[in-house]
Amino acid sequence: MDGLGRRVLVAAFDGWNDAGEAASSAITQLRESGDYETVFSIDPELYFDYQYTRPQIASDNDGRRTLRWPEATILRPKRATRGTQLWLLTGVEPARAWQAFAGEFIDVALREDITGFVAIGSMMSDVPHTRPISVFAGSENDRLRTALSLERSTYEGPVGILSVLSYAADAAGIPAASLWASVPHYVAGHTPSPKATLALLDRLEDITGAQIERGDLASEAVAWEASIDAAAADDEEMTEYIRQLERTRDTWDSPEASGDAIAQEFERYLRRGGGEGPSKPGRDEPRR
Repeated sequence: MDGLGRRVLVAAFDGWNDAGEAASSAITQLRESGDYETVFSIDPELYFDYQYTRPQIASDNDGRRTLRWPEATILRPKRATRGTQLWLLTGVEPARAWQAFAGEFIDVALREDITGFVAIGSMMSDVPHTRPISVFAGSENDRLRTALSLERSTYEGPVGILSVLSYAADAAGIPAASLWASVPHYVAGHTPSPKATLALLDRLEDITGAQIERGDLASEAVAWEASIDAAAADDEEMTEYIRQLERTRDTWDSPEASGDAIAQEFERYLRRGGGEGPSKPGRDEPRR
């Protein structure tokens, strides 16, 4: 079977893997547009440091005060349909025992006959908000790269839980891919980025063949971009910085940009630590 098959597990986690809340918002959109039930949730006592990821107290619909503990959960569609169906894995990145954490979820994926795994994340990057959001689509699986025209990352260094899960899935015989959206660093920590969420869902639909509802994301993305335009208009330094990012992005998107030049810029990007902060802008590949 080429590609990811008909039962695809899509994973996104809050925190380090989720600049601008783009990935977690993508999972939320999928969950709200479908009918899902919980398959499995981990025991939070085993994997979370509550001084780092604290439980939260809130009131339910009946006014009762309840504690909500950090969690990670697999959801499956309640009804089988034709075509590709998406299972969802969502939660908070664990603080410890990552191998055991990944092992629990891969065991459930195998039990559910999952045929493919897609990790979605978002990262802060030196990119302008005024251009299309770029999404890096990659895989370590040779067959999957050929079938879906994916790239192979050359990054070496620290990774997040998404990479650990992808590695475990592929080792268990579940072909894994990853999608990473580049969110402008000058807004990623301040507001959700619906434009990046929309880009992730578009690319997810491309590689899985699943029909994905976008809801109001298109209009929210337009409003998001307009709000940043308005804020930048009052700041000459920011306006000029955005123009520099636009010029660089337009250069990369031009037909004259060679593969060797792009590869060299990737290396420079990674050497400076993944593009954190307003240093020299360039096309990005994720630090996972």
